Amino acid sequence: MKQTWRWFGPDDLVTLENARQAGATGIVTALHHMNTGGAWPEDEALKRRRMVEQAGLTWSVVESIGVGEEIKTRTGDFQTKIDNYKKSIRAVARAGVKVICYNFMVITDWSRTDLMYRLPNGAYALRYDTVDFAAYDLFVLRRKGAERDYTPERIAAARARFEAMPESRATELEKVLIDWLPARDFAYDRNSFRAMLELYQAIGAEELRANLIAFLAEITPVAEAEGARLCIHPDDPSFPIFGLPRVMSTAEDVRALFAGVPSEACGLTLCTGSFGSNPKNDLVAMAREFASRIHFVHLRNTKHEPDGSFHEADHLGGDTDLIGVAAAIMDEEARRAREGRPDAEIPMRPDHGHLLGSDIGKKMNPGYSFIGRLKGLAELRGVMQTLEAVRAGRVR
Repeated sequence: MKQTWRWFGPDDLVTLENARQAGATGIVTALHHMNTGGAWPEDEALKRRRMVEQAGLTWSVVESIGVGEEIKTRTGDFQTKIDNYKKSIRAVARAGVKVICYNFMVITDWSRTDLMYRLPNGAYALRYDTVDFAAYDLFVLRRKGAERDYTPERIAAARARFEAMPESRATELEKVLIDWLPARDFAYDRNSFRAMLELYQAIGAEELRANLIAFLAEITPVAEAEGARLCIHPDDPSFPIFGLPRVMSTAEDVRALFAGVPSEACGLTLCTGSFGSNPKNDLVAMAREFASRIHFVHLRNTKHEPDGSFHEADHLGGDTDLIGVAAAIMDEEARRAREGRPDAEIPMRPDHGHLLGSDIGKKMNPGYSFIGRLKGLAELRGVMQTLEAVRAGRVR
């Protein structure tokens, strides 16, 4: 796998030089300053490529060209937004970046309730607490109809949690759940978030899936013509939140998408952390089943808790068999190499990372500190080199 590193652009405090020091050779980035639904100009894409190359690296993956809510709901000026998306695909592909990661999560992106969960070793991780989430949804946001999504036992636990919750914690929960995300240039407040939820009252999972397939029916031929590969990122967490529809949470969702859009240019970002947030997902089996259409890999791990909560574990220390996943991806790379395919080497990045050492206290995008990701990449590199040695017969 090609070792890559997510970089949030010139304002990222984790620099391109840091990425190279960590051992990455590829960069995963986007024109974040232009991600408002307009078309990306080719000259801006070339400018970003030159910036990356001047640091001795390669711009390997675009993550992400944002998909607006108009496209997901097929309302308002959605056709203009789709046309702009096509132009952006052409711009990055002609700048030499042929792998384009995107997601179709509605309103939210990845969601956690705690961005500074202290681990026993003193490091900090991202965590999703199911009771905290329900407490916010039911008693702070007061989402209409929210009580239908929880058991009586969960409602009682959430009520007790909320009643014991300091106002500062309720404020913090709101910030991490609805008005903060890295590389996003806007934020919701409680009222605007409720208004967005109203947009999806009449849209269920089947309607959202149909809208996704309709979107891909328009943009996939553009990617094919440019020699580019689209790869959808799974929902995170991979189960419904805020009563919103999810269409990329399970193996069944991936099968439905691939049946609806059979082109190999329409592929998958295998994010083991996002899919792994749902304990029903078998990541090794998914890596093998969907191997031919996996164009990008995010490797991280999660540890599940009895009540459905989870936190982000060490890369090799959670509930997902990342060694088995890596073996499956490397088998697919070998198959592609035998066929002489130009995409034989699949880009991978260590996704998220614990906050460690001297990074603690620094202002960084949560999950994207330097030392934590460096540690994760080093561990994954060791896995890959060991698998290669076993296959070559150098070790048993």
